[in-house]
Amino acid sequence: MGQDERLDAPLIHSGEWKIHYDYAVGETATRFFLHLRDEGKIAGKKCPSCKAVLVPPRAYCERCFVKTEEWVDVGPEGTIEAFTIVYEPFDGLPPPPYVVAYVTLDGATTAMANFVTGLDLSVPEVAARELAVGKRVEAVFSDEREGMITDFHYRLK
Repeated sequence: MGQDERLDAPLIHSGEWKIHYDYAVGETATRFFLHLRDEGKIAGKKCPSCKAVLVPPRAYCERCFVKTEEWVDVGPEGTIEAFTIVYEPFDGLPPPPYVVAYVTLDGATTAMANFVTGLDLSVPEVAARELAVGKRVEAVFSDEREGMITDFHYRLK
């Protein structure tokens, strides 16, 4: 085999990483998560230039690159922009089946993903029709919150 023939196919090595890590979420995310935990409300940050309300909040507008300062409560209702029904297991996630939807909450300009509960997912085609893009949902908060995105989930209206 010539040297050039060996480069035609990529060399692939399989591997797996399982790593636990702790990280500081930063000032903006800290305030967002504390607001979820302590107030049971979802907040975004408003861009002073383009007026977009970014949810989850960002320290800087992703459109204008301007620092955001103003906090705005959004939701609790919103509109499904996209969704997926998961039937295969993934490490660190609930046992399937489950739904994750990308939702633009009322008052927000951007969408945020979270779980959707309360649906029969046994027949994918039926569940997909019920979850259609454009359907309305509401954020439902847990009674005991920890300051994490899983402190709430979406439920169809």
